[in-house]
Amino acid sequence: MLDKIKLLVALLLVAAGIAGFYYFADTVESVLYRVLALLAVFIVAFIVALQTQIGSDTWNFGRSAIVEVRKAVWPTRSETVQATLMVMVMVIIMGLILWLFDMLLLEAVQMLTGQGG
Repeated sequence: MLDKIKLLVALLLVAAGIAGFYYFADTVESVLYRVLALLAVFIVAFIVALQTQIGSDTWNFGRSAIVEVRKAVWPTRSETVQATLMVMVMVIIMGLILWLFDMLLLEAVQMLTGQGG
């Protein structure tokens, strides 16, 4: 129950921050001040949300995702270029095969229906 209250407080903080940002849009205050205030409210809401079980689980999931991304072996530039060229060649070949198949079917349908020259 306490987690739900904390999440509600975080949501209300975000809503109040957005409402305040637009409420003070017509004043002579600088846009920079409004953006900084909105950012501060978002940070406070984020900290409140992190105090919940859902927020903690989400934070841990994000951290473990970063660890997994660091474990990945990324291809070198030459491997990437080579794979890209192979994909482009295969797309061209398949395009030609499908175009020839389409022409063959068009001729067959025209011959069967008596249309065309």
